[in-house]
Amino acid sequence: MLERMGYRADVVGNGIEVLEALERQIYDVILMDIQMPEMDGEETTQHIRGRNDLPQPTIIAMTANVLEADRQRYLELGMDTYIGKPVRLQELADVLQRVSQTPS
Repeated sequence: MLERMGYRADVVGNGIEVLEALERQIYDVILMDIQMPEMDGEETTQHIRGRNDLPQPTIIAMTANVLEADRQRYLELGMDTYIGKPVRLQELADVLQRVSQTPS
């Protein structure tokens, strides 16, 4: 989906790999799966937000948990917004457009 919209994406399998990727490269946006093996999206986000030595990417939670309480929890953990699963192309495009227009 991302490539069809003109974005370049790297794919990792778990939160540990997310942190390793951030050591190698700067990312503008991370689509953070909440339920990953080894280190979930919540813990991974906390690690990223705790690293003042890294440029801070926009973090978009990707989750099937779409209740208002879930959204609030993700925002409090440092995520910038979220998209529900299953991901719909138009919703993904809208969120990416919105975050790309947000001043850093």
